[in-house]
Amino acid sequence: MSELMNRLNETVSFIKTKFSETPVAGVVLGSGLGNLTKDIDVEVEIPYEEIPNFPVSTVKGHQGKLIFGKLGGKTIVAMAGRFHFYEGYAPSKIIYPIQIMKLLGISTVFLSNASGGVNTSFKVGDLMIIKDHISFFTVNPLIGPNEEELGTRFPDMSEPYNKALIVKAKDLATQFGYDLKEGVYVGVTGPTFETHAEYRLIKAVGGDVVGMSTVQEVIAARHAGIDVFALSVVTDMGIRDNDDEITHEEVLAAANAAEPKMTAIFKGLIEQL
Repeated sequence: MSELMNRLNETVSFIKTKFSETPVAGVVLGSGLGNLTKDIDVEVEIPYEEIPNFPVSTVKGHQGKLIFGKLGGKTIVAMAGRFHFYEGYAPSKIIYPIQIMKLLGISTVFLSNASGGVNTSFKVGDLMIIKDHISFFTVNPLIGPNEEELGTRFPDMSEPYNKALIVKAKDLATQFGYDLKEGVYVGVTGPTFETHAEYRLIKAVGGDVVGMSTVQEVIAARHAGIDVFALSVVTDMGIRDNDDEITHEEVLAAANAAEPKMTAIFKGLIEQL
């Protein structure tokens, strides 16, 4: 058995001593989006620092714990706080929780993030379904030896975001009266927000929003055969006429304001699993 699988199995064994049920879905909560945990009927919470081999989140707005319980009547595992390349983590560490979720038994993962708007028809507070992404600006997390127990050496990425889940999300948005956008997420390393020239480049290559997370997790999920649905909250506008600065506090505030809609969509989709 490989060193990676030994570490993963050690982590999973520890988690199962705390929670023995099999979750059907995983949820990853981005910056300012941790309040979704209030809608979970929590059964077990495990701080990251207590979990063997698990990274620890360092970003404001991330709680840093693994939560097990019920959402939409289904057993789920939620990450209240994710890991980012800009924190200094190797890509293999960023995707470690996704691999753990796979071994715990999930078949679907729901990802959320805060993003900068590039599409000029978007506004702060909009929710966007991620229908595709561009990951050329980040390091592919599968570089290195392939773990055959998790997935194939060359995973197909022609449908990174599950089309059936996207259709269901649009139906839910119509029922709830939400104006749900749809577009392409461009993943960058951060931690700096983009320059005006970088925003123009991202727009030119087809990006609708830009952010510092998600794409590496999606690659790992698809490698492991996990279906993916992702929502991005537009927390600032990169393509803009003025030179006002973007602050992390403003990002968190915009994410918090949009969170109830995101929670309703996630909960509605999980109910249908």
